[in-house]
Amino acid sequence: MSENEVDPDAAELDAVFWEAWKAMELPEGYRAEIIEGIIDVQRIGRMRHGLIANRLSEALSLSLREDTYAAYQAMAVTLGRRHVWMPDVLVASEGWDPRADVEGIGIAASAVHLVAEVVSRGKRHQDRDRVRKRRDYARAGIPVYVITDDYDDHGTVTVLTQPRPEKADWVGVHRVAYGTEVTIPEGPAKGFVIGEAITGPKRA
Repeated sequence: MSENEVDPDAAELDAVFWEAWKAMELPEGYRAEIIEGIIDVQRIGRMRHGLIANRLSEALSLSLREDTYAAYQAMAVTLGRRHVWMPDVLVASEGWDPRADVEGIGIAASAVHLVAEVVSRGKRHQDRDRVRKRRDYARAGIPVYVITDDYDDHGTVTVLTQPRPEKADWVGVHRVAYGTEVTIPEGPAKGFVIGEAITGPKRA
């Protein structure tokens, strides 16, 4: 099979995962995503997780107020029939075309300019945001990925830019400790600063 050919077995499995994901009815407090061909079910984050995500979303919304872009939470992002993500925060055009996602499930990855994840406690959750989503968001070509991580040393913010889809990785990697400001370098949120007002101080 050549590099550009689609494995029919993998395509069939992708379709099965897609239909299974759409049919899922989860208890309140849980969410499901398809990441790297696996349905991943997890609890919605604890209070601090939600606070950081809310602060980030609100601050981004204020910074984008004069623009045609907006920050969203609890919004699915889709890449064809293969991947469904539920980032903690995303930035997309305020007038994004819902037909971009043909089934009306969420925003097509091609319309997303920034995604942000707040890392939860536990190795499984940390691997999902630090490793698996890092690769999947790069594969999708999403321009900016922000990771706010209480569990990396005493707290860090990492801003990833310049995705390389073919390598499932990023060229630009800027990681700072809590207490140090980091600035989004490109896209609609260019110049937006993430600092203690969002993360709180360095963790003990």
